[in-house]
Amino acid sequence: MGDMWVFAVESGHVPGMDLTGYSVHATDGTVGSVDRQSEGSPFEHLVVDTGMWVFGKSLVIPAGLVTSIDPAARVIRVACTKSTVKGAPVFERDHDTRDPVYLGGLSTYYSSLVTTS
Repeated sequence: MGDMWVFAVESGHVPGMDLTGYSVHATDGTVGSVDRQSEGSPFEHLVVDTGMWVFGKSLVIPAGLVTSIDPAARVIRVACTKSTVKGAPVFERDHDTRDPVYLGGLSTYYSSLVTTS
């Protein structure tokens, strides 16, 4: 895996691409849909609305975990399991996505669990 906080070239991401509403699929099923995204910052990521799957919470997925984007199907695939995403540090407020401590915790968490195969 390359830089966890940057969309990989092979993911199919194009700068400026609006991913809002795209379905996010882990290696073992659907995680939720993109509520909003951050790109062009040092910490590019997706904020994913999990619906009732994780008790209505939103989760942050670093852009580097995106393995593919299918604009026709509006599907994003990520290089981790649903349980990996569910166990990530809790996202509570927008400020978290600019907090170096929170983002560092996400980096440590995903780096220790995610493998690409």
